[in-house]
Amino acid sequence: MDFNKETALVEAVLFLESEPLSVKMISNKSQLSEEVVEQCLEKLKERYSSEDSGVELTMITGGWCLAPKKEYWDVLKELYGSKREGHLSKSAMETLAIIAYSQPITRAEIESIRGVGVDNMVRLLLDRNLIKEVGKKEAPGRPILFGTTKEFLKLFRLNSISELPKLDEDDEERFELAR
Repeated sequence: MDFNKETALVEAVLFLESEPLSVKMISNKSQLSEEVVEQCLEKLKERYSSEDSGVELTMITGGWCLAPKKEYWDVLKELYGSKREGHLSKSAMETLAIIAYSQPITRAEIESIRGVGVDNMVRLLLDRNLIKEVGKKEAPGRPILFGTTKEFLKLFRLNSISELPKLDEDDEERFELAR
């Protein structure tokens, strides 16, 4: 593999950025054509796929970034994860999972699935920018609909919500109670 100056430049741009970047954004920052950037990204993917690399080139939320390989991140996230992320309680994680798998969903629908009030959990998840208001339901009172955010995708290293692990039959039935 020929690792040239253009590839090194793209690597440096990715290293310096804290947010995932689209090919167009990398092109603008590096002043290379989008075609050259795409070739460089392929070289970087190949380079970082080797076993002796602790990082990988990955697409998160529709953009490219350098990130620790998953097996290392699981060990390092305690030290290097955003302090703002903190640990989510079991009930916050359950509420977040319900929203992620059932979005868009109202507070009453979440409560129907969980069987308990979720005001505090929804407020916590909104504060942490893991969920957001995505509209209002066409129903009496026009309740707020909630969905996940880009921060949610980044936290769980997903490119899109379609990459969520599949639910087993029991969970799938449980999550459909609100519908």
